[in-house]
Amino acid sequence: MNLAQGLLRVEGLTKAYPGVVANSDVSFAIAPGEVHALLGENGAGKSTLVKMIYGLVRPDSGRMLLRGQPYAPAKPGQARAAGVAMVFQHFSLFEALNVAENVALGMENPPRMRALAGRIAEVSKAYGLPLDPSRRVGDLSAGERQRVEIIRCLLQDPKLLIMDEPTSVLTPQEVCILFKTLRQLAAEGTAILYISHKLEEIRALCDAATILRRGKVVATCTPRDRTAREMAELMVGAVLTPPARSAKAKGEVALEVTGLTVASPIPFGTSLKDVGFAVRKGEVLGIAGVAGNGQDELLLALSGELKSAAGAVRIAGGAMGDKGPSDRRRAGLVAAPEERLGHAAAPDMSLVENALLSGAVRQGLTRRGFIDWVATEKFADGIVSDFDVRTPGTHVAARALSGGNLQKFVVGRELSQTPSVIVINQPTWGVDAAAAAAIRQAILDRASGGAAVVVISQDLDELLEIADDFAALNGGRLTQTRPVQGLTVDEIGLMMGGTHGMEVAHHG
Repeated sequence: MNLAQGLLRVEGLTKAYPGVVANSDVSFAIAPGEVHALLGENGAGKSTLVKMIYGLVRPDSGRMLLRGQPYAPAKPGQARAAGVAMVFQHFSLFEALNVAENVALGMENPPRMRALAGRIAEVSKAYGLPLDPSRRVGDLSAGERQRVEIIRCLLQDPKLLIMDEPTSVLTPQEVCILFKTLRQLAAEGTAILYISHKLEEIRALCDAATILRRGKVVATCTPRDRTAREMAELMVGAVLTPPARSAKAKGEVALEVTGLTVASPIPFGTSLKDVGFAVRKGEVLGIAGVAGNGQDELLLALSGELKSAAGAVRIAGGAMGDKGPSDRRRAGLVAAPEERLGHAAAPDMSLVENALLSGAVRQGLTRRGFIDWVATEKFADGIVSDFDVRTPGTHVAARALSGGNLQKFVVGRELSQTPSVIVINQPTWGVDAAAAAAIRQAILDRASGGAAVVVISQDLDELLEIADDFAALNGGRLTQTRPVQGLTVDEIGLMMGGTHGMEVAHHG
């Protein structure tokens, strides 16, 4: 398709921030009814580009045309009025309100609540996204919450729908439902701009792809004519090698969890119910589950932020359930939570200070109550160089890094502490193909070196690639552990959905 056609034409868009050009002379077009992928590494400029299209950021130069007319939204309200809607990666919903109330909050002029509830039920049924308007959002699964965001957009009758990483919180079955909905929208003439790191999904769904690298368009392609690896290599401009693991006999049990039952400290969270598993030295246990089924609570219970009965968690045979994070770190356990900013890293502290926060115990960064800043800076510099963290230096605040680079720093900080037990929630969430491959390789290297590893992830491809054994969390219960070899995606989806999983748990 040439740039003269299309619903939306982007011509020479450029946007610079101090020290970085986010977009440089970007041009592409989307036709009505086309599903168009926007691909690129973290920091390639995808977010800035869609923010300009949605009116959150003003371009420095270049122009946009919508249906042949000049288009320059100064705010999202103007973009929505012009027929452009966006479903963000992070949901903006109030958990204490019901579905209809949340939808009303996102509308410029909402109708009366009863009429709105009727419209929600009607539209959700028409697009195969069943949703009860009266249900409280705090009680919904991640997939159902995403439906609320999508229905809110569809009620505006958009001509262009922008979707940012829409499948990162869905089971395989929910992904199928979403794709069916998107294909139906496209058949009705809605254009869809689709951002995802999951390249097999792009191949299955998208008609065309624009690939960005360091703010510039480097290629366009038809995804179904390319392999996932070819697209990943276009994104990074280099040949990618899949993670390799060295064959090594498994050692003795390093982490044992028995009858772990704890109440969730998180509002609308999921309490853990009788969770049990064991991980040996050199072994990677993959734990899957749709967001909100107890993953955060499991990480807290393993890291020591959430205490339990003493014998519920054992590290190298020692009862640690009632011990806090520092004692568990001394015993050899490190943990990296899912939430990068605020939990894994203090946003306004520098990378050096953030390195100290979790590295002090195992790296010996304090002496007689005083911080050894020289050793701490050396530790932070090592993480940045070993894990290819793109940053002007370790003096910058954590919040200044892109999501993918902060993820590399957080994971690198934990893996650099010669741990004997590693627990990571969503290790490659929101990072590009090259960074994800590097993080997965680093995890496998630590396992080959004798560490016991627990990877909690919603990315099934990731778990199938690096895990030896597999289990799924559903409603705070863990299914029986099974070897990854021979498991099908359908079986995994059922375990995550809880049906097959509960059966396995009962018979186990």
